Amino acid sequence: MEVTIILNTDGKGLWSTKAKQVVITNLSLSISTIEDDDRRKLFGELCVYFDPASWDPDVDGLIYTDKLFADELHTFLKSQGFSDKAVEEVYYSEQGMQGDDYVSLDADHLFCEEWLAKFPNTEITEY
Repeated sequence: MEVTIILNTDGKGLWSTKAKQVVITNLSLSISTIEDDDRRKLFGELCVYFDPASWDPDVDGLIYTDKLFADELHTFLKSQGFSDKAVEEVYYSEQGMQGDDYVSLDADHLFCEEWLAKFPNTEITEY
């Protein structure tokens, strides 16, 4: 999902003390499936890409664990038609998953289903 939006950090995360605006350029969801109790369960990695000119992890640290950023991302996702319950299923993935130009978040089954309803051409990887 190509976008141009501003999300903010509050500088109270575990990996950064920077409170600033971050220019978001794209959201991408990689979806995988696994059989769980004889039913197919979806899970995914939501990558929130940012403009490196607005956030440099080498200088600013990792956005990972910043509450304001996550809250504003959730608000944005709801504004795009995702349900409250689905958005609750989007949360930071582990520290080692964070990238130089994206924030990595885990996405559970319902969010993945709603994403597929909006973007049916999203590829699903069998796990």
